[in-house]
Amino acid sequence: MENLSALSYELRKNVVDMIVEGKGGHIGGDMSVMEILVALYFSQMNIGPEIADDPDRDRFVLSKGHSVEAYYAVLAKRGFFDIQKVIKEFSKFGSAFIGHPNNKLPGIEMNSGSLGHGLPVCTGMALAGKRNHAGYRVYTVMGDGELAEGSVWEGAMAAGHYHLDNLCAVIDRNRLQISGSTEEVMGQVDLHKKFESFGWHVIDVEDGNDISLLNRAFDEAREIKGCPTAVIANTVKGKGSPVMENKASWHHKVPTQEEYEQIMKDLDQRKEALLHE
Repeated sequence: MENLSALSYELRKNVVDMIVEGKGGHIGGDMSVMEILVALYFSQMNIGPEIADDPDRDRFVLSKGHSVEAYYAVLAKRGFFDIQKVIKEFSKFGSAFIGHPNNKLPGIEMNSGSLGHGLPVCTGMALAGKRNHAGYRVYTVMGDGELAEGSVWEGAMAAGHYHLDNLCAVIDRNRLQISGSTEEVMGQVDLHKKFESFGWHVIDVEDGNDISLLNRAFDEAREIKGCPTAVIANTVKGKGSPVMENKASWHHKVPTQEEYEQIMKDLDQRKEALLHE
């Protein structure tokens, strides 16, 4: 787990390089979601370039598609494409590595980023799997600000109704969105009780940037029968450097040279600390 945690910080460095090179990107949410993606892609899901066309592969949709830089970094490390190519081409004219997930790229199931679409689409994928007696699982990651979209709750209602125990939805609960605190913009109240009321099993992860806790939650979700599971991962927006952490202004921002150097130094220090624990 320490190695995967250290990997999360190495991949954060790829994200920062991507955003600086491409002159744009949603850096705050990239940093909060990283351990969730690393846990899923390196510990949990039956997925990879060698089985990209296997009908029994697990399905994943990054519903909060604006955090695509973290997604590209993880997919590249998983072997779907070359990270240096991503960094060089990200957000450039004519590039396939655009600012939201692009299903013309290997490993990406669907275009996303129009918030509120991931859960209802994954509900359909999971329902199809059930009806076809397939063995795959379906995962989606949503932002907490995204939960203001009504389509999320339509998907949640349907998933509960059809008892889709092959579906796991993860909420990146960093409590910040583009215009400020989620509780000020559109209060979340009690997400645990909300999902429970739609017929879901709910797991709260106190530290959603702790890979061991995330894996414990995903292991539990796999054992649940008769209903879908929601994992509420309490994360830190901008995780990895005090320059960015818990600051709404870093939702979408390109670091200055001075900020870049400090962020990279902070990420290196945290990576090294994990490697030498």
